[in-house]
Amino acid sequence: MANGSRAANSSAIAKVVWDTADKYLRNVVEPQEYGDYILPFTVLRRLECLLVDTKPALIEFVASMAGMPPHLIDIAVKDKFGLSFYNTSPLDLAGIASVDDNVDKSVLSYVAGFSHNIFDIWTAFDFPRLVERLAEANRLHGVVKHFSTLALGSTSIDDNVMGDIFEDVMYRSFDKKGKGAGAFYTPRDAIRLMVDVLFASDEESLAGENILRSIYDPTAGSGGMLLVAQDALRALNPDIKVTLFGQELMASAYALGKADLLIQGGRPDAIRQENTLVKDLYEDQTFDYVLSNPPFGGDWSDDEKAVKDQAKVPGSRFSHGLPPKNDGQMLFLAHCASKLSPASKNGHGGRAAVVSNASPLFNSDKGPNAIRQWLFDEDLVDAIIALPKQMFYGTGIATYVWILDRNKELHRKGKIQLIDGSRQWESMHKPLGDKRRQMGEGNREVVIRAYREFDNADSVISRVLTPADFMFRDVPVFKQARFATRFNDDVVAELRSRRDFTDKHVEVLKGVDGTAWSELPRTLPATAGALGIKVSVGFIDAAMKALAVIDNDAPLAVDRKGKAVLADDWKITERVRLSEDLDKHMKDEVLPFAPGAVCDASKAKAGNEIPFTRIFYVPEEPRPLAEIDADVARIMGELATMFEAVKADD
Repeated sequence: MANGSRAANSSAIAKVVWDTADKYLRNVVEPQEYGDYILPFTVLRRLECLLVDTKPALIEFVASMAGMPPHLIDIAVKDKFGLSFYNTSPLDLAGIASVDDNVDKSVLSYVAGFSHNIFDIWTAFDFPRLVERLAEANRLHGVVKHFSTLALGSTSIDDNVMGDIFEDVMYRSFDKKGKGAGAFYTPRDAIRLMVDVLFASDEESLAGENILRSIYDPTAGSGGMLLVAQDALRALNPDIKVTLFGQELMASAYALGKADLLIQGGRPDAIRQENTLVKDLYEDQTFDYVLSNPPFGGDWSDDEKAVKDQAKVPGSRFSHGLPPKNDGQMLFLAHCASKLSPASKNGHGGRAAVVSNASPLFNSDKGPNAIRQWLFDEDLVDAIIALPKQMFYGTGIATYVWILDRNKELHRKGKIQLIDGSRQWESMHKPLGDKRRQMGEGNREVVIRAYREFDNADSVISRVLTPADFMFRDVPVFKQARFATRFNDDVVAELRSRRDFTDKHVEVLKGVDGTAWSELPRTLPATAGALGIKVSVGFIDAAMKALAVIDNDAPLAVDRKGKAVLADDWKITERVRLSEDLDKHMKDEVLPFAPGAVCDASKAKAGNEIPFTRIFYVPEEPRPLAEIDADVARIMGELATMFEAVKADD
């Protein structure tokens, strides 16, 4: 089926499915809850249609195996019928709809007949509560009858079209729910960009026969990333064997994801339900491709004990550092890196695409610094792509995609590419939540082309740097003092407590009044000698301190050893890239603005950051003054005209 006709057909069927809302849900449930009812019934009808041809024989076969453990029955059914799930209830939706008595009990009995490996879908959908509510409103019979008439079997609708239908229904559901649903639903245009970049350097290894690839999403949500990635791989190689793996915590998202994969021919256990940070259900596995859109700024304080216990294990996923408890994004970034398959003999290694906000780029806490440093040291960061703002349903802030690679192409090794795709967007005809912009195919192609070209030819969108460019030293910088010499009574009072001080020393101090301060180590002994007095080194140091007065017109101060004296009231910290010469930085960036400034490299603190915005910053030319004056004159003229009109009315 051509893409255009396929899309039109799926959209038309999705509208028929959604018509349930107008006919049976209006005035019974809130509009934002329509999808909570329509989606599970869509899944139920699709599964029913997939099983209808084998159901009579299957029921008889399963009955003959009564008393056997469920997992053995599953294996036997798979061997005989080729089914990874089944239903042993004699009921179906049409039969239930043929009578109007005890419809709720019949529906729940029917659903209870599904095999144990998919029964948790109905629990996660909270299906019994939905059925009860519809029954109480006397709408359940109509809903069941409506869905019993929909032709959602595989002979009339293949897996891809059914996926489009389910996607359309989810989209309509999200449109009703609005912003809140964005927590587990990633826009398809963002996913397609991630997938395109992810496969861009693997196209040669994906060609041929007997190619196997695994795709994993630790924050699977509604399963969209897994399905889009699977479709993209099959488009590159129709014969490729793809296996999907996912993990999701939120019950409603888990139900949608597992159901979506299931109705498109996926495995019942392709997505598993659990908190990824607390327990990795694929602990001993690594994958060819990893995609993830973890929660932005997700608080992980409830998971603190489990995470810290894992972090104590050397070489574990969280052993490289822990971010602040109010933002767990970098935990997911480290987790995704840990799930990448090592490089194989043919050169292929695991690759990941992980969405984040700006925080993981420059969060300066100890943990984030350590995690970034580990990623740099392991040469895992291949590229970071800035997406347009207002791209996601639940937030309008700046977002980025980290591309990680376990085995970079030779020309990319030791390098990190930054791509600014923030201007590659089109306005949406109808905003959804905070999503007002989308990346069309042409926009995505600009980013993909920049990724493939891998150079600085167009510095507006692409920069190729090294990890050293992101590492820095925070160097303390002090200003050299400028002192003049001034004698007064306070000087005498400050020195009188010294045991070697006598009234004759007052004459010595008066004799050096006005002398250049840095000359005191020479002039003090000479003046004292002329008066027949000896002065100790300790006295000279104390006298210099007492006589010193800040004078910005005086020469730069040095002590008796010739070492620069630093001003107590001036200190800055200068961030200097590890790849930059410190002396040159001081000469070019500091001394022209702070003459006499000196740095103390021994007290420098190492760190790292990825200053994405600064790297791509292009200053805007100010408007010409003549143009501004013309605008002011025009506005003043308009105001004058308005005032005259008001005055005339009076």
